[in-house]
Amino acid sequence: MRVFRSRAASIVADRDVSRRLLSIAADGEPAVRVWTPHRQIAFGRRDARLEGYEYARTVADERGFPPIERDVGGRAVAYDGATTLAFARAEPVTDGRTGTTARYERTTAALERALRTLGLEPSHGEPADSFCPGTHSLSVNTRAGERKIVGIAQRVRSDAALVAGIVLVANRDDLVAVLETVYGALGVALEPASVGTIAAAGGPTDPGPVRAAIEDALVGDAAISAIESV
Repeated sequence: MRVFRSRAASIVADRDVSRRLLSIAADGEPAVRVWTPHRQIAFGRRDARLEGYEYARTVADERGFPPIERDVGGRAVAYDGATTLAFARAEPVTDGRTGTTARYERTTAALERALRTLGLEPSHGEPADSFCPGTHSLSVNTRAGERKIVGIAQRVRSDAALVAGIVLVANRDDLVAVLETVYGALGVALEPASVGTIAAAGGPTDPGPVRAAIEDALVGDAAISAIESV
């Protein structure tokens, strides 16, 4: 297992690092990365087909969130550049037609373990009208109701698969404000109250221990062959 840490100098360079994980896995070795991406709005491919897409990109940029289109996932997600985490685990694949569900289940279980070490009790699923809605999400119950804090997606090739996602750690108000504006521009339903963070659920506000807990859980019992700082 190879582990990558930190982020590259730019959004483009940072995305290239994550693509390397797939190449490493295609050569037969799993790879893990958990990091704090640059501030951005990452749109999904479904967003790009909507009439309001270009306007949504414009309003995201105006609010200081550079827009990009990502390879994995559905609807738009926001990274604040300081506390929002991304994670990715790549592994070799011998048959791209099988194993998708098992990979989702392993990754979801790893994220659940990590969140429990941080004092949270996550649940499967998400509230109605969540950001980047999907089957593979984790939420937490708060005094304000159920809120989504983790989204998980998967990209599968014939030789490797990448399970990746987002974890909202803190800075909820900033994230809610930009997501509400962007989803409004796209014409996609979003309930602002459904957006959660680990900090708002009573966990740490510092992304450092969250990153370490997620990395440990994703690596699991695998032997680490190398740790690289990008």
